[in-house]
Amino acid sequence: MRDAVPAVGGERSVPAPDPVARDYLLLALRLDRHLAGLVDGYFGPRDLKSRVELEDLRSPADLALEAQQLRERVGREALEPDRARWLDRQIQALHTQASALAGVRRSYVETVHLSFDAVPEPLSDAEYLAAHAELDQLLPGSGALGQRLAAWEARWVIPEHRVEAAAAWLVARIRDLATPVFPAPIGESLRVSVVRRQPWTGYNWYDGGLGSRIDLNVDLPVHAVELVETLTHETYLGHHLEHTWKEARLVGELGRLEASILLINTPECYVSEGLAQLGRDLVLDLDARVELVSGAHRIAGIATKPDEAERQVRVALAMQRLRGARGDAALLLHVEARPRDEVRRFLEERTLVSPEVAEKRLEFIEHPLWRTYVFCYAGGERLLGAWCAAAGSAAGAQARFRRLLTEQLTPSEIATDLGRA
Repeated sequence: MRDAVPAVGGERSVPAPDPVARDYLLLALRLDRHLAGLVDGYFGPRDLKSRVELEDLRSPADLALEAQQLRERVGREALEPDRARWLDRQIQALHTQASALAGVRRSYVETVHLSFDAVPEPLSDAEYLAAHAELDQLLPGSGALGQRLAAWEARWVIPEHRVEAAAAWLVARIRDLATPVFPAPIGESLRVSVVRRQPWTGYNWYDGGLGSRIDLNVDLPVHAVELVETLTHETYLGHHLEHTWKEARLVGELGRLEASILLINTPECYVSEGLAQLGRDLVLDLDARVELVSGAHRIAGIATKPDEAERQVRVALAMQRLRGARGDAALLLHVEARPRDEVRRFLEERTLVSPEVAEKRLEFIEHPLWRTYVFCYAGGERLLGAWCAAAGSAAGAQARFRRLLTEQLTPSEIATDLGRA
């Protein structure tokens, strides 16, 4: 029997890691000293974290070699097939990041592929045109589409001092709606705070012990439809639900301690962001979304008619079809080397947003840590959505989503199952 050690961030104990999991955790923690933010969450053995903090800094070249050797060991070890596949692709991503720091040069697209186990897929012109045509039907007025969207959204801005109260009500209601279909583990908890000056809209900080902290960035005006999208993504239909179940199942039940660390720019992110996007579609129908928007407006003191709330939801759904434009902008910037101003105008024109919103999105895809990450959202949702839909029924789709919440699945494995390899 493995010795039990306390979990960081919670009172529940976790087993000591086997040698492969131990060395995987050490590799990631060591690489995080070069790439601050790579480790997104850690609730594994304290002694490993303390060991890395006290040891001499290892060079990127040494860490790339460690990753290569560990990946070879995984191929030789008698591990469960799903665990071996998952570790192989995760370590490949860590090797990619370490070797880049050591001076190995790769193209942007190759870096995305090696990091996320998936290839970037741009939106087609037809997809842009279809979304714009739908918005044209939904938005009143006769001016330019972007101006009509801005005028419509300006009517529904939640006062900043009401954002936390609206968010608290939404989280409780989202949990009520999600629990009959996808309940969270007993003992989970989360809290929501408002922050500023971040490149993202919302963030889940997972502390372990089945607990999360959710930060909402209010740099830009907050709308109820976006708040619903962000909170479902970060909480009970997305990251919080996934992280709690993977801690409970993978770490608590199976003793797979590699799952006690969450790493940015690895294949697990592609799955995590995809399922966080997909979850709301498996639980929330149009009526439920309208209820959430109306309730948030009530808390915020915004008078809204039922047909106005429904139109807001339909506009938001049409805008979600343009999410992949952020990846297209990243390709323009990092592959085609288009001027920054041109890429910002692309975002304004294709996604119909204000210069301020386009600038915030550009800030994300320029950020050293996040410059490749943008493909996880639309790409992950597209892949996982197709896989769940291929089950052929609502019950089958829900069963596959539960697997995403509790198993170590990789993007390439899912693509192979769909016949896309």
